[in-house]
Amino acid sequence: MVLQPPVEPMLAQAREAVPAPGTLGTHLAFEAKFDGSPDASMCLIACVQVPLPGSLGFCDHLPMVDIRDHSALRTLVGEVVAGLGSLTHRQLTPAFEQLGMPPVPEDAGSKRERIELSFSQVPDAELPQVTQRILEQSHLYVSASIRYQMEDLLWEEGAPPKIPKKARRELARALDLSELVQHHDPFLRLLDRFWITEEPGPSFDDLLNGRRPVTLRDRIERHVFRNPGDWSTEVLFENLGMFEAGDARFARFLEGLVSADVLLDEELQGATVSTVNSHLQAAGVELRATGDDGGYPLFTMVSTRLHGNRRPKNIIFATLAKPDIRFRSSVDNDIEIVGGNPDDFLVYDREIPIEGLRWRDVHTWWQTTRKFSSEIDARKDLYQRLLKSLPKNSDGQKNLFIAYHEILKPSVEVPALLPEVWLHWDHKTVQERGPEALLRSRMDFLLLLPHGQRVVLEVDGSQHYTRDHGRTPDTTRYAQMVAADRDLKLRGYEVFRFGHDELKGLDAARYLLRQFLPDMFRRFGVSNN
Repeated sequence: MVLQPPVEPMLAQAREAVPAPGTLGTHLAFEAKFDGSPDASMCLIACVQVPLPGSLGFCDHLPMVDIRDHSALRTLVGEVVAGLGSLTHRQLTPAFEQLGMPPVPEDAGSKRERIELSFSQVPDAELPQVTQRILEQSHLYVSASIRYQMEDLLWEEGAPPKIPKKARRELARALDLSELVQHHDPFLRLLDRFWITEEPGPSFDDLLNGRRPVTLRDRIERHVFRNPGDWSTEVLFENLGMFEAGDARFARFLEGLVSADVLLDEELQGATVSTVNSHLQAAGVELRATGDDGGYPLFTMVSTRLHGNRRPKNIIFATLAKPDIRFRSSVDNDIEIVGGNPDDFLVYDREIPIEGLRWRDVHTWWQTTRKFSSEIDARKDLYQRLLKSLPKNSDGQKNLFIAYHEILKPSVEVPALLPEVWLHWDHKTVQERGPEALLRSRMDFLLLLPHGQRVVLEVDGSQHYTRDHGRTPDTTRYAQMVAADRDLKLRGYEVFRFGHDELKGLDAARYLLRQFLPDMFRRFGVSNN
């Protein structure tokens, strides 16, 4: 049940926050095709179904603070959702659900007032999710120019690597257009997907003379297909506006250009990728094979400045005691844990997707291996098990873990935060091993992010730089800690340290992570839609 605040005061606030009536819905149309069935992926449904155990729930949170300016995106989305006014009062309720907007009772006012009130309650942090749902709704009309602007604002939030105009132009000069356009329809579909190939309407002169306007798509048909050689790749790119386009749009277009949907030849795919990479690597990006598409390689634009990590094979985490490990097959690097209580350590041995390890993956693994019939029960049990593994003497680690769940709410698509992960394992103790001992056997928290990126979160108590229970500074211990950090970074991990006092209270942890998480996700190209 969603409790509604008093309607009239909020309507007054909404009227002040939303643009005047004349500025909304100017170029909009909406076709009502709601079937009335709830979408299980919507936030409200998920909030009911996915509670955290105990006194906490995925919905018992404050919105994540996002320092980005969403005013431009909010204006565009506001224009689109104003088109919901063509629906009946009854149809508005499922429409709000489908778009991830808060519900508003039918007796809260006119349709326009209900739409304004619902949209005014969408926090900035959730605006990208609402935008994504709008773009995915086939029945919700969005003009080409508005869609283009919304996509740019949405995609650029991922902080894509910069692709300079010079590199784009030099790449265009190196690409052979005749090779790219061998298949007419797939190529035009690609252009229609990322660029505005149809002008919004006829000019006054066209109307006066009864002429059909000549669109960019018409000119592409003429100069690229009917008269090959008229335009070079550079001229085509110029006409499409690729040299001034956002970095994310240009990168996504190149991914589509070398896909099996456009280049129906694996050898040509490889040659085109090689050409693209030779011109973009100086900018720190490249197309990299990250998957399979019906037997053809699937390429994704990634940063070359990120370490090319191998995918993890065994993740030993949430340990309550040091595991006793042996090789089942040293040739295949297969390990097994013997002896002790099997519940004292967790081993995730499934393949890590290219999108990284998300809560969805870990929840499915836990439900399957522990044979839970209920997904909700499995999530509760896993949460309690992970919480149990945190050191009793570190309130900071516990607060970080709880705050991470609270802030990111019910989304199962966000990265899983794995506590107490074993990095090194040695059957001998540090004293037995001596100078050759591996330092930092465990990490406080590990995030496995898209494209093999690995992020370590460490909570530093006084034991990291003192001895005698915090009474005496220990420069040797501190030197060992920073040496271990250097080793991790050279091996491709990114390490972020938090002082224990920063996370001493849960409120402090919430405040800190609301600032940190959006910036970190942007830095590593993580979407929490």
